[in-house]
Amino acid sequence: MTLDIARRVLEVEADAIRGLISRIGPEFERAVDMILACEGRVVWSGMGKSGIICRKLAATMASTGTPALFLHPAEAIHGDLGMVTADDLVICVSHSGETEEMLRLTEVLKRLGITMIAITSNPASNLARVADLHLDLGVRREACPLNLAPTASTTATLALGDALAVSVSVRKGFGEEDFARLHPGGKLGKRFLRVEDLMHAGEQIPRVGVSTPMKDVIYEMSRKGLGVATVLDEAGHLLGVITDGDLRRLMEREANPLRKTAGEVMHPGGVTIEPGALATAALHTLEERRITSLMVVDRAGRVQGVLHLHDLWGVGLF
Repeated sequence: MTLDIARRVLEVEADAIRGLISRIGPEFERAVDMILACEGRVVWSGMGKSGIICRKLAATMASTGTPALFLHPAEAIHGDLGMVTADDLVICVSHSGETEEMLRLTEVLKRLGITMIAITSNPASNLARVADLHLDLGVRREACPLNLAPTASTTATLALGDALAVSVSVRKGFGEEDFARLHPGGKLGKRFLRVEDLMHAGEQIPRVGVSTPMKDVIYEMSRKGLGVATVLDEAGHLLGVITDGDLRRLMEREANPLRKTAGEVMHPGGVTIEPGALATAALHTLEERRITSLMVVDRAGRVQGVLHLHDLWGVGLF
């Protein structure tokens, strides 16, 4: 019996979302256009369970490039209405379209000339009529056996709000750069770390010239502790790289390896990456090439830093 109830709840809520797919049309497109034209913030407002959904949708919009906030309708008519400016757009959510607190709020918003979008399941409701645009959820029955607890209606609201947020974000051209700027923390933030945020720079870079004796090259590699040395010209351009592996091979084949210079031992070029590249792209290159370090160079080929595999381990990219 328990499983039957659970399956029925999921079926009803899934049907509520499926119903939206065929229902969205010109009104939805107009809603997206209205949000794009908004010069202020998108203000989500709903009472009770709808309010909880509105808080989430405001957060989703804010994180995908659309300034947004949540306004509690009851608190709004007791002073919080000062949060709303003439440039804002308010999205009012009520399954019935007759929630008392929402209607009192819309009366004030109407007097102030603030643009409103209503989301309800009742196109004939007072909220739908007073709004500048109405989006019909079309939910006729909740998943609750008593048809009382907000379930299918809140699920449909969440899905429709997500559809609005993503559509607006795509129309704005919101991309990885923008997402990285708004998500500096947590696991999402790690995905958008840049090479320049993690690389060893300045005095941490192991630098030698082509004529540097191998005795000094080994000292520089040991002192910097990255298992690699960059071989540079006088202007700082990358000429080649010497790795721990190069040192081992040198010791195996040469009777007097310390007589060599960096220019004679280095392998030309080296695997490079730009400072602004994503750390995830650097990790992909390291794994694909089966190496432990990347030389970070600018577009002119000047060395800006060295990125080691351990630097990526340290921030939890694995």
